[in-house]
Amino acid sequence: MKRPELLRENAGRLKTRVGACFPGSRAVFRGHDLHADLKDMDWVELYVFGITGRRFTPEQLRLMHALWTYTSYPDARLWNNRVAALAGTARSTGNLGIAAALAVSESSVYGRGVDVRVGDFLRRTWQKLEAGGELADCVHDELKTYRGIAGYGRPLASGDERIVPVMTLAGELGLDNGPHVRLAFAVEQFLLTGRWRWKMNYAALAAALIADVGLSTREYYLYSFPAFLAGMQPCFVEASQRPEGTLFPTSCADILYEGPQKRRWQAAIDSTTAKPTVDHLWNLQSSTPQLNTAPHSEARHGYQTQHPLSPVPGQADQPGRAHL
Repeated sequence: MKRPELLRENAGRLKTRVGACFPGSRAVFRGHDLHADLKDMDWVELYVFGITGRRFTPEQLRLMHALWTYTSYPDARLWNNRVAALAGTARSTGNLGIAAALAVSESSVYGRGVDVRVGDFLRRTWQKLEAGGELADCVHDELKTYRGIAGYGRPLASGDERIVPVMTLAGELGLDNGPHVRLAFAVEQFLLTGRWRWKMNYAALAAALIADVGLSTREYYLYSFPAFLAGMQPCFVEASQRPEGTLFPTSCADILYEGPQKRRWQAAIDSTTAKPTVDHLWNLQSSTPQLNTAPHSEARHGYQTQHPLSPVPGQADQPGRAHL
C-alpha cells in the first residue's frame, strides 16, 4: 500500500488493541475492564501486563519488584539523580526535573543502553551455544566487536553490592537457576580466569533474570524504565528544601583554564562624562564611520568574545568598512 493511501486509511480514527477510555462508562486495558477485571492488580503487575500483554506468576512479579527496589539509590552524585537534584536546587518543577533525570537514564554506559546491550548479548550467546558454539568464541567475538562486554566490570568498584541480595531472593523464589542466569555466571567465570578480571555487575544479572522470566530485550528495556525512579525523588526534594543554588557549587579557583591570559581592559568610557570616547567609536582618519572590535577573553569560563568598543590591534583601517 502506498503511503498516501495508508494515511487516508488511518485518518480520523484510532486502530488499537491495547485499550481505550469510554468517559462515564469504562476503561479498557488490553481487552479487560480496568475497574472490574484488573482492579486487584498491583502497579508493577499492571505495568508489565501493559508492556507484554502477558500475565506473570507471583514469584516472577516479586522478583520484578525487587530489581527496581535494589537499585533505587537516593544519591545525588549519581549522574541521573544529579539532574533531578539540580532541578530542585534551580527551583524547577518536579515533573520537569524527574522527567529530565529519567531521560538521561538512557546512558549507554550506566543506564538503559547497557540493559539493551547485555540482554542482546546473553540471548545471542545462548542461541549460539544451543547450536553447538563455544563460550570462548562468543566472548572473544563480542570483545573484538565492542572492546568490552556490557554488564561486566564496574567503575570505581570491583564488585557489586546488589548481586548477593538479588540472588538470595531469586533462590527463595526458585528463579536462580535459569539458562540465562547460568550463562551470565559462566561468562563472569571466563572473564575472571582470563586476563580481563571483570566481575559481573547488576546489569548483567538483572538482564539474565528477566530473560529467564520471558521478557524480550525490548520488553525488558521498557520494564526497566522506572528502575531508578524511587531514588530520584528524595534527591529532588532535599535539594528543593536547601537554599537555592547551593547544590554542587563550583569555585572559579577550581576551574582549570588554559585559554588566553587575563588582559588589561581598555576602557571605552570617558570617566569624567560617563560617555563612550569618540576615539573608540569612530575612525577619525576617515570621513566614514568605522566600528572596531577586538578579542576579549572571559578567562573564568573559557569564552572568547569580541568587544565592540575595543580597537583591533595591528589591523589597518579601511574607509567605509566596519570590523565586525
